[in-house]
Amino acid sequence: MTDLVVFRLGELRIAVALAAVVRVVRVVCVTPLPEAPEIILGVINVQGRVVPMFDIRSRFGLRSRDAATTDQILIAWTNARQVGLIVDSVTGTLSVPQAAITASRSIVPGIRQVNGVLTLPDGLLLIHDLDGFLSLDEARELDLAMERNREGR
Repeated sequence: MTDLVVFRLGELRIAVALAAVVRVVRVVCVTPLPEAPEIILGVINVQGRVVPMFDIRSRFGLRSRDAATTDQILIAWTNARQVGLIVDSVTGTLSVPQAAITASRSIVPGIRQVNGVLTLPDGLLLIHDLDGFLSLDEARELDLAMERNREGR
């Protein structure tokens, strides 16, 4: 079985692995991070830890918009770092057999951000790959920007 946390971005339903999720919090102000890649909205402080905020709307080709007071931030771990995603709402968790998930490579080879697709009675659920969110260049740019931020440059 695969345990997922399901969230919405407009009409799009997306999930990430429950094991990667740290918590869900109310939306807060995001501080810009100079010299970060465009896909990074900025950073937030989560219990003394500076957490980069991924622009998941842009990555999924959705129109950007200002955060609403009803939005939520999903805090999760990638292989490299803790990250935040501003989502419209977290709708819950779901436990599904791994065999029910269609691998993304069999649908669109080479897609980095989606591990698979799950067909539900009321539509499709995209299973997001947080580790594939950033390209290698974007990850390096983010690491440099975070390091400069720590050093106060």
